Amino acid sequence: MNPLFLIVLLFFVVSACKPNSSPQDPASTKVAVDTKETLTNQEKQAANNCQFVLGFDAWEPYQYVDVGDRVAGLDIELVAAVIAGMGCQLTYQQGTWVDLLASLKKGEVDILLGASKTEAREQFAYFSDAYRMEEFSLYIRKDDNTHSDYQTLSEFVDNGSRIGIVEDYVYGPEITALLDDPDTSQFFVSAIMGEINVARLLDSDIDGYLEDSFVGASILRRKALSNLIVAQGITIQTGNAYVMFSQKSVTPKQLAAFNVQLKNVKNATIYQDILEKYSY
Repeated sequence: MNPLFLIVLLFFVVSACKPNSSPQDPASTKVAVDTKETLTNQEKQAANNCQFVLGFDAWEPYQYVDVGDRVAGLDIELVAAVIAGMGCQLTYQQGTWVDLLASLKKGEVDILLGASKTEAREQFAYFSDAYRMEEFSLYIRKDDNTHSDYQTLSEFVDNGSRIGIVEDYVYGPEITALLDDPDTSQFFVSAIMGEINVARLLDSDIDGYLEDSFVGASILRRKALSNLIVAQGITIQTGNAYVMFSQKSVTPKQLAAFNVQLKNVKNATIYQDILEKYSY
């Protein structure tokens, strides 16, 4: 037999015995979370090699585009930590809430954040376990020693104080009752956006205003107004915030895996660290 033929044949035999090598799949890298609970094998299989499109409507500090076109925010960081812990990846799509909701129905967007659970939405979406509580704070002028001592919103209104609110916001049953009562509704002043209430407070057109606690802290930080406006101390909890998933593109097993990892994150220090990061 030709020696050259033997050499070539030996080369192909050795090459066929070598294992295939490929770079590690980034989606298989998980974020370590110190917790006693782990995903079951079935939940890991459901979440493995998954990629979600997260739709966001710019609303600082929950969801926004940071320097360098980096998508950031309290809700973004919390959910990204959960998704990474599942071994999955995120891509982002910005839009208005109305457009994103329509895209979620079609399965073009997989995830929306900061959602309230309603029967109508449950017809086309899955909801995660609650991942944070929605809360509003009352803000007053820093040098206002009179209103700083009030203990309730009713006391605030009973003394003829004017409170700024934003149109179409849901503030919970206490505020709804005050707005439905002709004797107390006159003390509430509506605005189309929270920044208008900030200006009115500084001009003494109102005596305080209600704003989402994290949004209020963000406004004061961005506008450098912490030396002029402070949180009075009165807060109102209006309900839970949920992650909403498209039933067209997300499976119940993936939802279950998300909820397991969400619990892990909430039990770890990373959860409180993120909340505190956006509290000031």
